[in-house]
Amino acid sequence: MGEMIRVDALDGEGRFGAYLAHPEGTPKAAIIVINEIFGVNAGIRRKADDWAAKNYLALAPDMFWRFAPGYDVDPDVPEQAEQAMAQRAKLDLDKAVADVEATIRYLRGLLGAGGKIGVVGYCWGGSVAYLAATRTDANASVGYYGRLIAEHLNEAHAVARPLLLHFGAADPSIPAELRAKVRAALDPNSRVTIHEYAGAGHGFAANSGRRRNEKAAGEADARTEAFFAEYLS
Repeated sequence: MGEMIRVDALDGEGRFGAYLAHPEGTPKAAIIVINEIFGVNAGIRRKADDWAAKNYLALAPDMFWRFAPGYDVDPDVPEQAEQAMAQRAKLDLDKAVADVEATIRYLRGLLGAGGKIGVVGYCWGGSVAYLAATRTDANASVGYYGRLIAEHLNEAHAVARPLLLHFGAADPSIPAELRAKVRAALDPNSRVTIHEYAGAGHGFAANSGRRRNEKAAGEADARTEAFFAEYLS
């Protein structure tokens, strides 16, 4: 269903790869899928494929392209997960959001006038999705368990389009005090909706593996699908 394409970076540093999944018919909108620190791996490609199956044009950009192009590891393999944690320090959120903006422009060219674009991100990508809601003209954004959101609440006032956030209530990396901080900054904004999931830890919406929480993932993904159906129609 998918193919690898290239997108021009806005800063002139080059072109980055992206996994593009096509629906069978004319897409009703486009969705950008932002990866965790594990790269555009099988789980992220599957998420893009799932959106394509729902008649969206889905694109997962390679957010590691500046220092590890094509990065793809399995979080359930301890050695690979440790390697990903080390790579995390090289990720630059500002450049990542700029790459999302480049991806938006690429997709608008494919969709034509009036085409709508959503952004959905996971873990580190969830924080990128939040910043996409504050810095880009994406029509709607969804962030799953983005820990760094709490460090960028000075931008909360800039959320001008619908934003949906999912957090696990049993996530040790985003404890209750951090979630409360996020809520205090974002709950007053009527464009923002925040859900927490009892018993769910970090990575609960992974397609498979040890981190997945079936109940929480099902509820969160259903809300995300309904959210995009509403705001990208």
